Amino acid sequence: MRTSRLLLALMAGASFAVTAPAHADALCAADLDGNGDAAAPGETASCLATTSETWLCPIEAVNCVAGTDGSYVCPLGDQFACETPASSGTPACSPHACLDTDATPIAEEPAMNDPGVPADGELDTEGNCTARIEIFSGRAMRCRPPGLSDTFQNCCKDKGKIVKDGMGSSVASIGTKIAVAKGVFTGMKAAYTAFQAGATASEAASAGANALIVGIDPTSIAISLALNFMIEVLLAGCDQEDMETGMLRGSDMCHEVGTYCSSRILGICVQKAKGHCCFNTRLGRIIQEQGRPQLIAFSEIGWGTPKNPYCRGFTPEEFQALDFSKMDLSEYYSDIEARTQSQIQIDMEERINAYFQP
Repeated sequence: MRTSRLLLALMAGASFAVTAPAHADALCAADLDGNGDAAAPGETASCLATTSETWLCPIEAVNCVAGTDGSYVCPLGDQFACETPASSGTPACSPHACLDTDATPIAEEPAMNDPGVPADGELDTEGNCTARIEIFSGRAMRCRPPGLSDTFQNCCKDKGKIVKDGMGSSVASIGTKIAVAKGVFTGMKAAYTAFQAGATASEAASAGANALIVGIDPTSIAISLALNFMIEVLLAGCDQEDMETGMLRGSDMCHEVGTYCSSRILGICVQKAKGHCCFNTRLGRIIQEQGRPQLIAFSEIGWGTPKNPYCRGFTPEEFQALDFSKMDLSEYYSDIEARTQSQIQIDMEERINAYFQP
């Protein structure tokens, strides 16, 4: 298959299973574990077409029993109809009803699409920024664990530290890490688009790799992990925000706020999502987590809600009020032990300049 050749070319021999989204005219859902939703694997299914042009839910379906008169009876109760699958076989019945997805569409919560704080402040005559300054600001983002909308793929799966924290000139822009995440998604789309347009596997792989590295400092990203991540979600149901959040989350740059329902059918939750505040650096996430409890401004709202994370940065006054002696930064220190003093100095100079450059 052409798809297999593309995957092999991009992954240089790595192999894994990829599940494409399945089309269904009718769905059924059941809360099998009693937790109030039907978002777990096995609790939602595509209904089977029957010879009577109706639908049969495969969840907890059982074969019907033939009577002496040749008719079939559902062992679950007479209220459940016996239906013969269109693909033939023994009539079966299920205690769960099917829903026509055209007549009863799935209600989807949109992705958060939080652009973060734009770096568009104007300068006064003395060169001072007149806009609100936020230090270590984040973005509200979400990723989806296995569920109906993402074809039961784990879009929050940790694939390792793809985005590196504070390496070389990559920190010169406050949005660099977000750009890296978008770059991987761009590479994924470029590879697949080229392949669908008739490119050979090697040509498609080259297109994806070129799109991946354009404008990105190679020291800011683990290329091999990024390619692995890119291909794993290529044909799955993960969208761009799933991918960005998954990359930043796996790179320890996100604070998970909680879980909420992102898709429902007739009020039944069939897909959950995890809301996060994701930051430009690992250090930003650590200081946010340990600095917020010190400030009254965050005492009531905290991190917001899973569906609406509160990810604003510190004002200069709030940042100056933080007591760093009360913070445990050992997580960050362990990450930079292997770096030289010159690297750290360059890194910090560029971080500081990034905040004050127009």
